[in-house]
Formats: sequence, structure tokens, C-alpha cells
Amino acid sequence: MSRSRRRVVVIGGGESAEHDVSLATAAAIAAALRSGGFAADELTIGRDGTWRRGPSALRLRPAGSLAAALGVIEGADAVFPAVHGPVGEDGTLAALCALTHTPMVGSGLRAGALGMDKWATKLVAAAVGIDTARGRLVAADRPDIEFENPVVVKPVSAGSSFGVALARDAARLRAALRDAARYDDRILVEDVVAGREIDVAVLREADGRTWAAPPLEIHADGVFDTRSKYDGSARFTVPADLDDADRKALTEAALRMFDALGCAGVARVDFFLTERGPVLNEVNTMPGMTAESQVPRMFAAAGLPYEELVARLVDAAAVPGPADPPGRRVRF
Repeated sequence: MSRSRRRVVVIGGGESAEHDVSLATAAAIAAALRSGGFAADELTIGRDGTWRRGPSALRLRPAGSLAAALGVIEGADAVFPAVHGPVGEDGTLAALCALTHTPMVGSGLRAGALGMDKWATKLVAAAVGIDTARGRLVAADRPDIEFENPVVVKPVSAGSSFGVALARDAARLRAALRDAARYDDRILVEDVVAGREIDVAVLREADGRTWAAPPLEIHADGVFDTRSKYDGSARFTVPADLDDADRKALTEAALRMFDALGCAGVARVDFFLTERGPVLNEVNTMPGMTAESQVPRMFAAAGLPYEELVARLVDAAAVPGPADPPGRRVRF
């Protein structure tokens, strides 16, 4: 089926702290799809969980907004989920698409759930020989922890660096744990890693080929937190200034993580580049996707414009299955 005849439903919003970020991603994707000749429909999940249809956010039948949304999803040729964070990126929407047998852009339930859980991601990384920071898992209702060196505190399942803080003393650690507990009942406390912050974007094409774009370096004062992500203070260099050995090590580690988690579509794999090589920070299976976001910038550096990137992701859409096997593609 030609692109001009395909109807793609873009889902944005969501109930997480990343609601507004997701709206920006969804709007950009929908605009790119229309510019590329697709018929794009939009569904928005409100902060209260109510589903709405269209950019004007008209409420679908209040008593059964999800039921009404399912009718829109089932009539689509593909769904492009652009919901960041829990109850979206964590595999929830992938499960919905699997139940309706609707082709979906991006990673399925398993990869979404593993990638959203920073502790599980660390375990997978260790299993495939990729270094991560030394970390401890803390329960929000039992936040007692011995303080030794400066640490970074993170909610286990949250994005856009919400609840992430650097703690250099015991008082700041207690405050950071309280803040992280607002976003998750499991908290990750990691040793600070000294290194350059490097992101690698990975794309799986419709034919199953997987490749990485030129890495991007983040320049920020201190921790690359929510404020620096969105207030314009952080700077990006793409391609990052890397020698061949470091570029190869980062790219190979990113591809290994993508495959180990069972990702599909696109993912952003974040590293610290240290004297001993790449140290994994986290994996985003639904990264920010406006034209100015890190992932589209990396692919633009590879000669892949934003519109074409979005179109290729739709071309590679698959019906998510229980095991999300690679190559399970639906041809239009």
C-alpha cells in the first residue's frame, strides 16, 4: 500500500510527568506524517487517563473514552505511540496494539517494560557485557541507605530526568530520595560516573537491518536533569568528536543493548564515555521525537531527514506479539 493511502494513528499525552513532552512529540510526528503524504489521526490521553481525539482534544464519549479510542485504533493501518514514560512507553500501549492486532511503530511490550525499568536494564547490560554504574535499589518506603560518596538518585521507571538529582551529602540524599519517591516506589541510587555524555540512536528498518546514527555529545553543567533538558542551557554536538575506537565501542554497545532488550523501531541508548570505555546510563524505547530532539538530530547527521525517519518507522511497523520477535513485519 502506498504511503498516501495509509492511515496512521498517533497517540500522545499520557498520565506521567512527561505529558507535555509527549504532546510536543506527537504533534511533530503527526505533522511530519501529513507532510509525507500519510493520513494522520491523533489520539490524546489526558492526565486523568481520559482519551480524546484530534489536535483540538475533543473528548471521546466520557463514559467510555478508551472503548471509543479502540475503534479508532482498530481502523488504523498503523499506530505511532508517542507517549513517554509509564502507562505508555513501558509496553502498555504495545499490549493494547497486540490485543487489537494493529501494526505499531516501535518496541513491543517486553522491550518497553525492560527499557523503562532502569534496574532491569542494568541487569540485561551486565548479562551482555556492558558496564553500568555501581548501583543500589531502594524501596521508597524504606529509604535508609548508607552514604559514602556522591551519588545520583533516580526513580526506577520515569523519564525526562524527572526525580533525578545529584546528592553530595546526607541531607541532600534524603531530599533526593523524597523527590524520587514522587515518581516511583522503587529508587535507583548510583555512584557518579566521570565521563562524557554520549547518546547513540539505533534504527531497525523494515527489512530487519539495524544501524546506528553518528553519536551525539551532551554538554551540560552538572547533571543533565529535567531543567537543563528543556531550558536550552544544554548544548549538543553531533557528530560527537570521537576517535574511531571510541565510536566503534559506543556503536557496538548500543546495537548490543538494542538487540538484548528486543527493541524495534528506534531507540536512544545513553552512555558515559569513560577512560575504561562506554558505561551505559539508560535506554529510551520512545525517545523525544520532535525535529530538534536528540534522535532526529543524529539521523539528520547521517543524511536521513526527519520526515523520512518518521516514514521509515511507519514502514517498519509490526503487530506486537507476546515475544516481540524481530522481523515480524506486516507489509502494507
